[in-house]
Amino acid sequence: MPPFIGSNPLSNGFKHNNNNNTIITIDVGGQLFQTTKQTLKQAGPKSLFSTILNNNNNNNNDNSIPFIDRDPEIFSILLSLLRTGNLPSKAKNFDIQDLIFEAQYYGVEQLILNSQSNLSQFEPFDLEKSVLLPLSGRDSPTSISTTQNGSVQVAHGCKITSFDWSLKRKSTILTQFPAIDSMLCLAPRIVAAGATDFSGLQILDLFKGSVKQTLNWENVTKSGSTVQAIGSSGEFLFTSFESARRNSNCIMIYDLNDNFRPVTEMCHYEIFGAKLDSAIPATKLKWLPSHNLLMSAGSHSGPSGVLGNIKFWDLRSGNSVWEIKENVDCFSDITVSDNLSGIFKVGIHSGEVFLADLRNIGSENAWFCLGDQRKVTNGKKEGSGCRIESHGNQVFCSKGGNVELWSEVLIDGSIKGRVFRKNFMGRAKDYCGNKITHLSFGGNRMFVTRKDQQFVEVWQSSVRGF
Repeated sequence: MPPFIGSNPLSNGFKHNNNNNTIITIDVGGQLFQTTKQTLKQAGPKSLFSTILNNNNNNNNDNSIPFIDRDPEIFSILLSLLRTGNLPSKAKNFDIQDLIFEAQYYGVEQLILNSQSNLSQFEPFDLEKSVLLPLSGRDSPTSISTTQNGSVQVAHGCKITSFDWSLKRKSTILTQFPAIDSMLCLAPRIVAAGATDFSGLQILDLFKGSVKQTLNWENVTKSGSTVQAIGSSGEFLFTSFESARRNSNCIMIYDLNDNFRPVTEMCHYEIFGAKLDSAIPATKLKWLPSHNLLMSAGSHSGPSGVLGNIKFWDLRSGNSVWEIKENVDCFSDITVSDNLSGIFKVGIHSGEVFLADLRNIGSENAWFCLGDQRKVTNGKKEGSGCRIESHGNQVFCSKGGNVELWSEVLIDGSIKGRVFRKNFMGRAKDYCGNKITHLSFGGNRMFVTRKDQQFVEVWQSSVRGF
């Protein structure tokens, strides 16, 4: 806790330190603070504290105390952050946006970013709609990508708008795409983006608004290659390509640490004759760190209904180690969770959530229903357009304009099977809205987009951002 210094500083039993080269006194809003040069150096060379240090070094014989006309209470929190690397417990008494604003003034925003895990925990049962991020133009979001610290990039039409972790709009850039269908954030300012009707995967610099690289798949027909899905691990970038003639597809793997060098081509398929399901492109790619496997999933709607295919790939051998064919209640959307050791899908016909346990890789009858397992009647597609994503120990599934939260119930180990319970998120006011098109998570937030709406909803804990 930073000491508040009165007219007789350090007089409570402590020996006064006369080393003026070590101790610095700062007046913030009428309150005096004492600290060391070493503490101020933790703020970095581009901060206001660095300016104070330089002025002090250049005026060793000057006894004047620098004055900063800011809030002393918040300053004491930032000073404690410099001393310990963590925010003190009393930071919970302040709104997070106030701390961010002050940190930006002093130039120590990155220090708060590094300690953000202490700022706020993700509280899945306490999320509610809190902020709307407006987008320019008339286009609704077509893709969204988030980072672990809570920043978000939103593709809408041919544009990408970037918001930093404080939800401040950083930039809006124009791209060559008519509309962006897939996007993945690779670094704070770098994204990979692609479209289903425009050839090539582009690596974009959001600050400069420029294309750093364009990656292509050289297919047999030389007809160009469109992007169906993007994924990544800590080492590789995965891209699902389909030929412009839609008669072949593959997954390309690039080295993230070697300037996107192509590593290998995997699961190359060609359509033969009328067998349209012989080459369903992957429209979702998810990396599973615990098993070192890549999940690819895609579906196709034809005369015989909706068919799908889910595969898990071993990158070392390039072979599939588990395949699930979707013939009955194919997925409308699908995700995989390391924490819950499972694959989760929402059935396009039933609209129910299903689980396939990753502890039983290779099982033929993998799925079991977490809900009511309703019978599908009249050919209705109750789950059409539903979205499902996992985050932490929960699974989130959109149903129309609502969000369901599925959590596993801990039961005695002697009872076979797994039990999940469903909750509806938010309050009554949060249910009002168009059909949800995207769910994504970053930091302590959930980001939601809806059909025909030109903004992004930010769902946070109701406890003042902490």
